[in-house]
Amino acid sequence: MDVVLQALVPVFALILLGQFLRRMHFPGDGFWPLAERFTYYVLFPAMLVFKLGSASIPPSAYGQLLFVVFSLVGVMTLLVVVIQLFWKWPGAVFSSVFQGSLRFNTFVGLAAAGLLLGDEALSLFAVAIAIMIPLLNLLCILMFALVIGQGPVQWRSVFGTIIRNPLIIGSLAGAVWGFVGLGFHPLLVGFLAPLSSMALPLGLLTVGAGLQLKALRGASMPIAVSSVLKLCVFPVLAAALASLFGLEGLIVKVVILLAALPTASSAYILARQLGGDASLMAGIISGQTLLAMFTMPVMLSLLW
Repeated sequence: MDVVLQALVPVFALILLGQFLRRMHFPGDGFWPLAERFTYYVLFPAMLVFKLGSASIPPSAYGQLLFVVFSLVGVMTLLVVVIQLFWKWPGAVFSSVFQGSLRFNTFVGLAAAGLLLGDEALSLFAVAIAIMIPLLNLLCILMFALVIGQGPVQWRSVFGTIIRNPLIIGSLAGAVWGFVGLGFHPLLVGFLAPLSSMALPLGLLTVGAGLQLKALRGASMPIAVSSVLKLCVFPVLAAALASLFGLEGLIVKVVILLAALPTASSAYILARQLGGDASLMAGIISGQTLLAMFTMPVMLSLLW
């Protein structure tokens, strides 16, 4: 527990600092959206290329991650659908519960993986997100089409958005670079290393700045249900599946960490664009991010 706490406290301290600075309007309200965009499109792709390109990941790890991630997402999707049969929430509400139960905050995950487990785990986590991001995006778009039904899904646009995702591009480019074994010239290291070092702290600050604490007023059952599913049930399920499939070592810890993360900030944008309950989604994101300060140390300590 002590080791986990020592690694996670700085992660959530930076998130809280970002929220404090945003509330103080420092350095200005216009700064934070631009900082988030810069981190998402420049810093994190640079870090993924640098870390993955420098790593030596065994080929078997790619297949193991692909299999366990698909299995984990499939089982969790079925569980959320079964719960919906019981609660019978309106489509817009269910869409937020669905996203809140399955999606994950990439910024928090990359920071936690690097601080807790080192660069090798960071590289494995990058491979996992390259698998999980397109899978979850497709599932969420399909879910919105089924429960909201605002017209036919524009699949060409959906696939285009996924292909252009900078985190996927960075992960794939870094994985190919590392697989080929090209290495990095010292001049390229001098360029990528500073960008890589900036990514995690600025990314976490923007996560904190983006929290909408007002959305937690009158916290509802959908927030509670999605939070229990995402922060408690999902990591337990990940540990169970990893054990069932005979996975061992670092890859197990990476999968459990991936499952234990709070939901993604970008879920709010998708809810707003596709007719979901955006205010509920904001509450789920903010509530889970704050709750994860307590649940992640406990779940990781118990399951690792």
